[in-house]
Amino acid sequence: MASAIDLTPAGLPAAARQRRRSTSWITLAAALISLIALLPLAFIAWTAIQTGWETVIALIFRQRVGELLVNTILLVVVTVPIAIVLSVALAWLTERSDLPGNRLWSWLSVAPLAIPAFVHSYAWISLVPGLHGLWAGVLVSVIAYFPFLYLPIAAALRRLDPALEDAAAALGLGPWRVFARVVLPQLRLAICGGSLLVGLHLLAEYGLYVFIRFDTFTTAIVDQFQSTFNGPAANMLAAVLVACCFVLLGVEVIVRGEERYARVGSGAARQQQRTRLGRAMLPCLLLPVGTALLTLGVPFVTVGRWLLAGGADIWRWDEIAPAFSQTLFLAIAGALLATIAAMPMAWISIRAPGPLQRLLESCNYIVGSLPGVVIALALVTITVRVALPLYQTLFTILFGYALMFLPRALVSLRASIAQAPVELERAASSLGRPPLKALWATTIRLSAPGAAAGMAMVALGITNELTATQMLAPNGTRTLAVAFWSYSGEIDYASAAPYALIMVAISLPMTLMLYVQSKRMAGR
Repeated sequence: MASAIDLTPAGLPAAARQRRRSTSWITLAAALISLIALLPLAFIAWTAIQTGWETVIALIFRQRVGELLVNTILLVVVTVPIAIVLSVALAWLTERSDLPGNRLWSWLSVAPLAIPAFVHSYAWISLVPGLHGLWAGVLVSVIAYFPFLYLPIAAALRRLDPALEDAAAALGLGPWRVFARVVLPQLRLAICGGSLLVGLHLLAEYGLYVFIRFDTFTTAIVDQFQSTFNGPAANMLAAVLVACCFVLLGVEVIVRGEERYARVGSGAARQQQRTRLGRAMLPCLLLPVGTALLTLGVPFVTVGRWLLAGGADIWRWDEIAPAFSQTLFLAIAGALLATIAAMPMAWISIRAPGPLQRLLESCNYIVGSLPGVVIALALVTITVRVALPLYQTLFTILFGYALMFLPRALVSLRASIAQAPVELERAASSLGRPPLKALWATTIRLSAPGAAAGMAMVALGITNELTATQMLAPNGTRTLAVAFWSYSGEIDYASAAPYALIMVAISLPMTLMLYVQSKRMAGR
């Protein structure tokens, strides 16, 4: 007993010192990764300084940039509100009304995420060859990206406390006024977050707008790079595109506001009673039916038509098999690298929160909001000028993927680590295990499902990624997306159809996982 009393005071400070030392190393690793993530932004700033302010001003303040800026603003200003209205209407019908088959329509409202945006555009341009310009871009963009709004809005509707709506109705407000004054304000966070995702995708998208011949900053940057490899001109376009991303982030923060959205107390345990549509049943049913036909019917019918037209000859397995294996390898390797890189940041965000943690985490999210073409352009120019042996190598493309998709892995890891009790780590340390072994035996193992979900999300992004793969991939690399783009660029839509079908088949399970996860968050 005496020896135990003697050892306890000495043992606990030693364990505490080990934990602090381990935390310091993890924080240092998170800081290093965050600084590396800022590389594209630092490169753009360095390029502007090296180019000279007179040249920078001449490259930015010209007619072409003004045209691209007008196109971009119009695209975002028109597309996002339409996507909001469509998503809110579908979410209310599937979550709050007695619409027949609401679970089926809910799943079909998420399923368009499984179809890459450039495949949506390929399907529509095959069906309507004259589909070009701004309104064509708005149509296909809404179809491709509205699920990013539908998912958070539907999840928010499931979690709302019905007592607030009952109280508003008891005060004499009609259904429309209850929705406008009680329900809609509580959806602000979901709408703002989803709108930000949609807006960032609109700024980053390339293939969709090339098909319909609508010029954006991303298409102009890629064209500039591929045609003349004009570093200063392409980088200044990238700088303007980055500025647009930051403006979008700022607008989202302002619109989101600082209102409180949580209530004191547990709230009501019962679920919201579904509204009876009555005579409005048929008109309301037309919305999900029409949306499903436009978002899923057109792509599947178009791909099926081209598959039938091409016959067995378009299934060139000597090309499809290598493209599939290369896509699978890059997706797995890139997802593993991004998840490992996200681990230190995810751990300190839960275990050691503070001003430094918030600063480092914001660095990762800011860079994650940049279009892939900006990150790829920075890495191409850096490797050409500074590290030529790394130009178009496996290391460079995997590094680019890790920068682009780090936030996806970080969000999943952070949520899973938050559910692992810190007391388990302390208990393992008190039993004599070193801090890192205690971390591995407890938190990392418990967060494995979240890490797997994050890896799946990153792998999905890599599978459908086009611009960065074109610019960074080693010679001879031909992923499913690159092969699809090569054939469609030659107007050989039949040969491109198998690659489109395989990409959709790979993406569908991940989309189903997203849908199931959103249901579980609401306890369903």
